[in-house]
Amino acid sequence: MENVSIIGCGTMGHSIALSAAWAGISVKVYGINEKDLENADRGLRSKLTVMTDNDVFDEETAKQIREKIELSTSLEETIAQSTFIIEVIPEVLDMKKEMYRKIESLVSEEVVIASNTSGFKPSLLAEEMQYPNRFVVTHFWNPGHLIPLVEIVKGEQTDNQTVERAMQVMKDMNKQPILLNKEIPGFIGNRLQYALFREAQSLLDAGVATKEDIDAAVTYSIGRRLPVTGPLMTADMGGLDVFSAISNYLFEDLSTDQKSGSVLTKLVEENKFGDKNGEGFYTWDADFSEQKNAEREQTLIHFLKNDLKRNEGK
Repeated sequence: MENVSIIGCGTMGHSIALSAAWAGISVKVYGINEKDLENADRGLRSKLTVMTDNDVFDEETAKQIREKIELSTSLEETIAQSTFIIEVIPEVLDMKKEMYRKIESLVSEEVVIASNTSGFKPSLLAEEMQYPNRFVVTHFWNPGHLIPLVEIVKGEQTDNQTVERAMQVMKDMNKQPILLNKEIPGFIGNRLQYALFREAQSLLDAGVATKEDIDAAVTYSIGRRLPVTGPLMTADMGGLDVFSAISNYLFEDLSTDQKSGSVLTKLVEENKFGDKNGEGFYTWDADFSEQKNAEREQTLIHFLKNDLKRNEGK
């Protein structure tokens, strides 16, 4: 089993660490200062409490999981014994490249360096690396400890051994890795998510329906099927002749906007960013925010429990 280290202890960093520790992997996590570490520790304890409150595991198991995560402000100590490093720092290209330079100066060429970027192409990230063959993208989804998917994206110079090791680490972490043979912006998940988001914006801008009804059209229809069947399997089950016929007339009318819709653009210009500052498409007071975040977390835990039961039966 690989020795895993994580560079960055923010929301995704400590969440990924929790996934590793829950799978029995001891993991070291780097943060830039003590405040970062305190926030990560607080986040870990909060997430573990939610898991125990929802009977995913007991308090003793939660304690054991936490003990497998070591937080540090020393990059050198964090990666000294590492064989597999996951970078989870802000989406700033120069910042990431500088971090890779530091890491490569401290580890041997056999150590895999992975990035949790949600959009940068791996070839762009690795273009100044000494050994780009050992670089790969491992894109976790937020919240990283509850959503199984990890998108593994190989760059132009990523070798097969690096891909195989990345796939195995994700499987060891009880994740569901998928492999992109071609590097494209946004990978797979975000491209599908934003195709839906673009059409939702277009419907809202055109006044077709209220924001509540547009959201309801997803949560009470395709949203109920998506946990079981993705878009291609759904088409198989509905009949490809039907889906082809609908595609042939409907695609002409779907949005092809090349930028954010007018409502979204206006909200951003007014510094209304959604849950993070209290108002967006919806109004997010403290009670509403707590309610919706709890509902989403409990729903994800429900599906996670189903995954665990299914894996136990294999």
